[in-house]
Amino acid sequence: MATLQKIFPCLWFDHQAEEAANFYVGIFKNSRIKKIARYGKAGHEIHGMPAGSVMTVSFELVGQSFTALNGGPTFKFNEAISLQVDCTTQKEVDDYWTKLSAGGDVGAQQCGWLKDKYGLSWQIVPTILQDRITDSEHERSQRVVTAMLQMTKLNIDELKLAYAGT
Repeated sequence: MATLQKIFPCLWFDHQAEEAANFYVGIFKNSRIKKIARYGKAGHEIHGMPAGSVMTVSFELVGQSFTALNGGPTFKFNEAISLQVDCTTQKEVDDYWTKLSAGGDVGAQQCGWLKDKYGLSWQIVPTILQDRITDSEHERSQRVVTAMLQMTKLNIDELKLAYAGT
């Protein structure tokens, strides 16, 4: 029996929910748009959106459910929340970094963080990082943290060299 996901993120967009959902689905394999709901005449005095325009897009990225909401310009994304992508190879890090940062902002970001063209923050993280920074040998873990703090996009080989002390 399949387990239903009980908690999932709702991402607030001004009016780009469908565009953003299609962008994300195009990046991650095994992803899809599930449902699209449209605004009607009901509640127009509150939401102010044209009847027939996209209200929500339910979509799935690698088995994780999301909702994208066209809620207007009231709220914007910030770094207080980010989506973390676990990567096993440098090629995977590079591919996600390139695709998600296209049209976005990586200039002021560090430690594998980027903002996509919609302002949503992502962390593109090699799987080895968590093991290395939680190593019981404090000196090794701190070398990895120091190396990570110097990087914008994370580099697996450089993290391994820091861990080894070379």
